[in-house]
Amino acid sequence: MSRPLSGSVAVVTGATRGCGRAISVELGRQGATVYVTGRTTRERRSEMNRPETIEGTAELVDAAGGTGVPVRVDFTTVSDVDALVSRIEREQGGRLDILVDDVWGGDPWVEWGRTYWEGDLDKALRLVHNGLDSHLIALHRLLPLMVRRRSGLVVEVTDGDTDRYSGALPYYLVKSGIRRIGHALGHELRPRGVTAVTVTPGFLRSEAVLDHFGVTEQTWREAIAKDEHFALSETPYYLARGIAAMATDPRLLRWSGRTTSSWELMREYGFTDVDGSQPDWGAYSEAAFRRAVDVDPENYR
Repeated sequence: MSRPLSGSVAVVTGATRGCGRAISVELGRQGATVYVTGRTTRERRSEMNRPETIEGTAELVDAAGGTGVPVRVDFTTVSDVDALVSRIEREQGGRLDILVDDVWGGDPWVEWGRTYWEGDLDKALRLVHNGLDSHLIALHRLLPLMVRRRSGLVVEVTDGDTDRYSGALPYYLVKSGIRRIGHALGHELRPRGVTAVTVTPGFLRSEAVLDHFGVTEQTWREAIAKDEHFALSETPYYLARGIAAMATDPRLLRWSGRTTSSWELMREYGFTDVDGSQPDWGAYSEAAFRRAVDVDPENYR
């Protein structure tokens, strides 16, 4: 089996679960050595209090044919990130080909349905610190490894491909801020041979979302009765396959500075989700949501 990323080194932040886990696995499937980073280990959970661990992700990377290296890192702590950089210098000679910045960790702090001034300020600031400062810290410390080699791919993972308001100011700030980071990096990194891109999944069937609906990946269609839009949902592996395809694209630099999506990458590279389907959340949501939002002035009050 051909493994086009054999010899490549990747760091995936927020790799404990969701898209971060799936991206780690798909990069491993292409032969990469993946530093699987996050806060939850088998000995210690993060404040998200989920059961998934970085060790579990690393084992999935190994099983897919790559090399998974679990490293506990809190990306809001600069010394943790510096230790990761030192380890990559020591073990890989400082080589870093792919950086996927998927840190989130903000679910406990989102107050959906509340205006900003009525919400909890400490929660809002904690959300921004976890979701945005973490990206800035990771990039500041890890980008020099890529710039040094004048090649590589940086992927910022967000939620949504437009700046349409999403219903909670701090959440909106984080997710739109990540899109702006990716755009700015496109300008700063392209002359240095590194491609920076921002990506979003569609309606994601992450572990937490499945738990929210009380279903599993095997029974997920039962949740369509609760939310009809869930019929167009996708597994984290859908976006992950798009990123893996992008990472092996000989014309990679054409993506520089763009915000793209699982569905646009599917149209470009032709991959499928794990069940062989090709959900297109972009086309579906355009028809289902956008016209109603655009014509209703209540959405702008």
